[in-house]
Amino acid sequence: MAIEKKNILNRLYLLAGAMFLFALAITYKVIDIQFIQGDFYKEKAESLTVKDFVIKANRGNIYSSDGSLLATSVSRFDIKMDAVTVSKENFEKNIKGLSKSLSQMIGKSASYWENYIRKGRKTDSRYMPITRNLGYNDYLKIKSFPMFNLGTYKGGIITEQRTVREHPIGKIAERAVGYDDGRGRVGIEGNFYEFLRGKNGKRLKQKIAKGQWKPLNDNNEVEPIDGKDVITTIDLDIQDVAHHALLSQLQKFEAEHGTVVVMETKTGEIKGISNLGRNKEGNYYERLNYAVGESHEPGSTFKLMSLMVALEDKVIDTSTVIDTDDGTYKVYNRTVRDSHRGGYGKISAGRVFELSSNVGVVKIIEKYYKDNPQKFIDGLNRMEVGYKLDVPIKGEGVPTLPNPNDKEHWFGTSLAWMAYGYGVHITPLQTLAIYNAVANNGEMVKPRFIKEIRNQHSVVKTYDKVVINPKIASQATIDKMKVLMKNVVKKGTATNIYNKNYELAGKTGTCQTEYWTDNTQYIASFAGYFPADNPEYSCIVVIHKPNKKIGYYGNVVAAPVFEQIAHQIYTKTPVMDEVSGYKQSPELIVENFDRYNVKANKKYETMPNLKNMNGMDAVALLENLGFTVVFKGTGKVLNQSLKAGQKFDKTKIIELTLS
Repeated sequence: MAIEKKNILNRLYLLAGAMFLFALAITYKVIDIQFIQGDFYKEKAESLTVKDFVIKANRGNIYSSDGSLLATSVSRFDIKMDAVTVSKENFEKNIKGLSKSLSQMIGKSASYWENYIRKGRKTDSRYMPITRNLGYNDYLKIKSFPMFNLGTYKGGIITEQRTVREHPIGKIAERAVGYDDGRGRVGIEGNFYEFLRGKNGKRLKQKIAKGQWKPLNDNNEVEPIDGKDVITTIDLDIQDVAHHALLSQLQKFEAEHGTVVVMETKTGEIKGISNLGRNKEGNYYERLNYAVGESHEPGSTFKLMSLMVALEDKVIDTSTVIDTDDGTYKVYNRTVRDSHRGGYGKISAGRVFELSSNVGVVKIIEKYYKDNPQKFIDGLNRMEVGYKLDVPIKGEGVPTLPNPNDKEHWFGTSLAWMAYGYGVHITPLQTLAIYNAVANNGEMVKPRFIKEIRNQHSVVKTYDKVVINPKIASQATIDKMKVLMKNVVKKGTATNIYNKNYELAGKTGTCQTEYWTDNTQYIASFAGYFPADNPEYSCIVVIHKPNKKIGYYGNVVAAPVFEQIAHQIYTKTPVMDEVSGYKQSPELIVENFDRYNVKANKKYETMPNLKNMNGMDAVALLENLGFTVVFKGTGKVLNQSLKAGQKFDKTKIIELTLS
């Protein structure tokens, strides 16, 4: 019994000792937490309930050359309410006034808002949604409402600011303007983001119920610094013309995608650029920057480069006679064919270019470079063909030329196919740079998208003209090619766009693609400049995979886009002060004026027939009759919403569709 008591006492002593040690451990931990690691745990606790939130800076604006907005950041404000923080006195004094103001601004009745806010106060809601996506003016207005005008603590208003990127001119030039967001960095937005993005600020917020965060005060801890503005070279009028001319032709020929670029000859400034692709629904939108990024076989527009090499090496002159035979020419086991059945027979080298004879240009290059193809490649390289332009837009396509030293990829047919644009890959912008150099008397300038960077009214950085090559060829060669390109339009493959009032110069291109499949497709193109004798602008049009049943040749599909752009630029911003040879009005103008005069002076009781009437004349006529008119397109009237002969209804808006 005594032994058993002793054992129990021993166990009690051990238990007491253990409890004492446990108490010591707890005491030590308390002391450690309070005094040794107190600051650490305090900071950790605060970090879970209070933290800085980033306030994104407004991005800088992007402007066209005439000061029109292409892209801008717009502030948007979301309004919440802490219904608990407002004192009872302030709440009851202002609730009806606040409810009435919210009703007038947002909608719903004043009684709805009063019941909604009272319910939130009763349920201790500290983050009640009021409204969202307000513009800056509405934000200032709502801050002045009763109760809210007392501020965050006394009035319970909680403001959260966001920035939204908007394009005021819509989808026009959207791809060239680009973006800088979760999708990546593209176009001007992406490549000049360091200037545009600004510097973010921060604001301290406290965690409240339901995982929500409430600002601790009305002021930012660090104010955001807005980004700088980018002034582009884009001319909004030319951009608009280029976009709609391309869109119209893509729709007409049901093409897959296309691009057009208009460049100022002497400076290299890009005045208009449009890249349109078709979606599954058949609608066209700015999908990819084809002009900069799509490297493809150019087809016959490459004949300019081929002929220039031969002229520079003086192996031919434009008068050299070439026998195109029956329009076919065998190169090893493959046949080169002209689009003109039966061929052109014996013609000059200049005429080979004007008529775009595949056989003719292949025979020239084969005859003089077959034994030394590297000499031909070197000639192209001297003209900067085969090199990137290094434009400030990411994703520039890599140009490729076959290399005779690459035995694995150089074949017996490589030189011949290269002569008329096959086996070569080059982007539309790279092609345009060469054509622009010819227009610019041999001086090759880098295509330029940006004029300057501005910080409000001060210039931060300017982007001047950059000369890539002061002379890509001799003046003699340049002068000969200018004559030939003028003749392409006057008496060659592009006579369909000839206009004696404003002469154009350029080269058509029709290139097969997917010819390795059972369903060969085509790429139609036209590259050139205008006016032919005093170039101000160069332009390239490339349209991929038009509906073959409708048409696919470069002169039919692409050249009309070029002509329409040139016509609009001549009409709206004449590049010549006067046109010689017109002592009196042209007959067509007189005829149109007389026709309009008859219609304008006639009294109408029913809607007149406006079909085929000049669009601007039709608008003037209808507005003089008291109608409101809207119209789409340019040119002559195709359709009118109020049909000819119908009774007048001046309450309706008349819609005109122009060609």
